[in-house]
Amino acid sequence: MYAIVEINGQQFKAEAGKKLFVNHISGAAEGQSVEFGKVLLIDAEGAVKVGAPTVEGAKVVCEVVAPLVKGDKVLVFHKKRRKGYRKLNGYRHQFTQVVIKEVIA
Repeated sequence: MYAIVEINGQQFKAEAGKKLFVNHISGAAEGQSVEFGKVLLIDAEGAVKVGAPTVEGAKVVCEVVAPLVKGDKVLVFHKKRRKGYRKLNGYRHQFTQVVIKEVIA
């Protein structure tokens, strides 16, 4: 059984036991249980329920493994040719690691 769930503006395929890196959830603590109710689709061994826009009564229960994980560094380089202008900025996105405990249909 799996579900397509929207978490902080992004869609993820959620299956029990799967670990996900989602956009940072503010106020989340390690070991805390978090529920997401924006379930867009549920597939229960071939029986597919598609929400309009969400599936009624469905939710995904997760546990926070790491509340703040930094992603890989992304370098942003700006240059204007023949002008001597160069600028380098670095950026690391912040994630929260969660593990899916169960999908409730």
